[in-house]
Amino acid sequence: MQNYTEWANSIWQKIEKKMAAVAPRSKNKIPNSTFDGVHDDWSSEEKITMWTNGFWPGLMWLMYEGTKNPIYKEVAEIAEASLDEAFAQYENLIHDVGFMWHIASGANYRLTGDEMSKVRNLTAASILFSRFNLRGNYIRAWNGGGGVHGEGKYDSNIGWSIIDCMMNLPLLYWASKEIGDPRFTYIAEAHADTTMDTHIRPDGSVRHIVVHDEVNGGMIDELYGQGYATGSSWSRGQSWALYGFVLSYIHTGKEAYLNAAKRVAHYFISCVCDDYLPKCDFRSPKEPIIYDSTAGAIAACGLIEIAKAVPEFERSIYMDAAVNILKALEEKFCNWDEDYDSILQMGTSAYSGQNHHLNLIYGDFYFVEAILKLKGSDFLIW
Repeated sequence: MQNYTEWANSIWQKIEKKMAAVAPRSKNKIPNSTFDGVHDDWSSEEKITMWTNGFWPGLMWLMYEGTKNPIYKEVAEIAEASLDEAFAQYENLIHDVGFMWHIASGANYRLTGDEMSKVRNLTAASILFSRFNLRGNYIRAWNGGGGVHGEGKYDSNIGWSIIDCMMNLPLLYWASKEIGDPRFTYIAEAHADTTMDTHIRPDGSVRHIVVHDEVNGGMIDELYGQGYATGSSWSRGQSWALYGFVLSYIHTGKEAYLNAAKRVAHYFISCVCDDYLPKCDFRSPKEPIIYDSTAGAIAACGLIEIAKAVPEFERSIYMDAAVNILKALEEKFCNWDEDYDSILQMGTSAYSGQNHHLNLIYGDFYFVEAILKLKGSDFLIW
């Protein structure tokens, strides 16, 4: 296994230096991306329910955990308070409330004991809990019609589940433990079991969207969503599954979830082992080359957690892959200019469309989370 501690410490020094400049500048924002080096702001009433809005306060809590500098706590709490407006727009909230609150309010409560943060996180858990389809054993994705991801086949997404939701399940595990009520965990496990059966293919690749029979249960279709095509392999979906399943293992101890995470991990590693820079879709045409750096950062976090969970003789498979991915991302895609608000560049929100090769706030979050793990922090923000 590689000796990575010295390298991780050197990267953390770069992170500390940069974020000490960026956090005060973006103190009253909730960024999603960076344009001309400046964070945008999604704290407006129109954008406050967007799924990425927890990653900025979450990033601040990671920085606070790693430095104990009070500026990060202050900035995180400003963003968290802004998210209260999202609760007033209940009909716009979706399966991603874990992304929005568990790494913001949940992190605040676990690090500081703030009671209002606990209430916020329990409220978010109840919202996610209410999206469970009892007959289909899945948490419904999105709201309303089939929309852009429906490939023209569906007028409604009431029967849909998406792989992203695996990363929201820790909110439910936490709620069960916090209030001593196993129902939240039962629903999380039921969704994870269904996802394991329907989203993960035998070769370890992952379907982004699965359409279920919402009345009788069972999978009836798959949709490519943010990937290249039906049957392809959207890399960030792979990383959501990889990290999401090992998190379910950590919270439940169920070996099946660890094995699912390992199966996806093996597939992911095989797809990036040439240069460790993930393409947006592992089964897309060779040209044009479309990267998604965020998939690498997310996968690295999951690979590190798998390495902690497996016997020693297996550990290097996952830890070496995580370090190789992070080193490649840092060398090729990181911007350490303190006047530029973002760190990780070359993220892609979806294969189709124009949002290619830009900064995405969750890329910064997961990159920092992974480096903090390598430094030895035992704080699991999920």
